[in-house]
Amino acid sequence: MKTEVSIAGVTLKNPVTVASGTFGSGMEYDEFFDVSKLGAVTTKGVANVPWPGNPTPRIAETQGGMMNAIGLQNPGIDTFIERDLAFLSKKDTRIIVNVCGRSIEDYVEVVERLADTNADLLEINVSCPNVKEGGIAFGTDPAALAKITKEVKAHAKQPVIMKLSPNVTDIALMAKTAEDAGADAISLINTITGMKIDVERRRFAIANKTAGVSGPAIHPIAVRMVYQAAHAVSVPVIGMGGVATASDALEMMMAGATAVAVGTANFADPTASLKVVEGIEDYMRRHEIEDIGELIGCV
Repeated sequence: MKTEVSIAGVTLKNPVTVASGTFGSGMEYDEFFDVSKLGAVTTKGVANVPWPGNPTPRIAETQGGMMNAIGLQNPGIDTFIERDLAFLSKKDTRIIVNVCGRSIEDYVEVVERLADTNADLLEINVSCPNVKEGGIAFGTDPAALAKITKEVKAHAKQPVIMKLSPNVTDIALMAKTAEDAGADAISLINTITGMKIDVERRRFAIANKTAGVSGPAIHPIAVRMVYQAAHAVSVPVIGMGGVATASDALEMMMAGATAVAVGTANFADPTASLKVVEGIEDYMRRHEIEDIGELIGCV
């Protein structure tokens, strides 16, 4: 039974990774199961310098999911290489490093620092606000998306995955824009912008006012966007958004995703991603599927 998939020439032993920001770099979760059993570990976003993140409160529960406005808090690339990459290097899994920044120069600096490390793939978070363009997210404007993709590709030694924002009118256009600008793969969706108000206190539930909505509630939207993106591009797609079970993951793959990422479910069950791996294998046995490739885009 073949569960391997390929993302831009990098082979994953199975199609399951984790969504950036929900798994750290795997150190905490390795206490619950051996993270080597995942096809890849996708790290929390890392910037060129430490980021303190947003003021609290910055997390709230919602019906069928959660909201967060963490603000990409991270220790910066120096600590990340010394601590996080050092840990992951000892594990038998692919390493996908999520990169964030406030300007194209920030992204390029991180990408260049990662060039000689054992990171296998780079996932570029274009939902960050572009400080030089009035705070608009890089991933919500086609021209900005094309520019940052080209610049990152010009400096990256590893294959580049562009992580797309769902907060756009036409996800297929954004996917094609990233591909045309040189992206080796795309991943989607990032969180959907939402708002929650505490009616008893009559104030915003999150200090930032708006936050990213994730979890089961957004899954059908994510499946639709993965389907549209996969039909717009020829590069591999990593699907995410409310994936909590093997069935959720298989939906993504049947819609066209080559691999999937488990996110919010990790907070409720630290072994959620492992259960997705095992569930996919069980599905393949029950349906006598010899190669998982048969399922990709089968609908």
